[in-house]
Amino acid sequence: MKSLDDDQAQDIVSIALEGKSNIADHMVIAEGRSTRQVASMAQKLAERVKQAGGEARIEGLANADWVLIDTGDVIVHLFRPEVRTFYNLERMWAVGEDDTPDAEAAEA
Repeated sequence: MKSLDDDQAQDIVSIALEGKSNIADHMVIAEGRSTRQVASMAQKLAERVKQAGGEARIEGLANADWVLIDTGDVIVHLFRPEVRTFYNLERMWAVGEDDTPDAEAAEA
């Protein structure tokens, strides 16, 4: 999170995945203002993880609309703002429990 903040990522969200998924312990979602910034943040984050003795796999760096960095225990999603809005991962993982699709369907 500090690495992303240092690189001026916007709207950084951390989601605990414990009890929701066994793919990782945490998911971090953030955005950059452009594909160039998203790519730069992803490369710097992966390098910092490797320097700390961890491993980082990167997917989506070529287009840099949505880049995924898998560090094992933490999965980081970096988006351009429009792409983040389109996929809305925060809602998918029910960050705000009141925002679940069932609650909205009940209101309709």
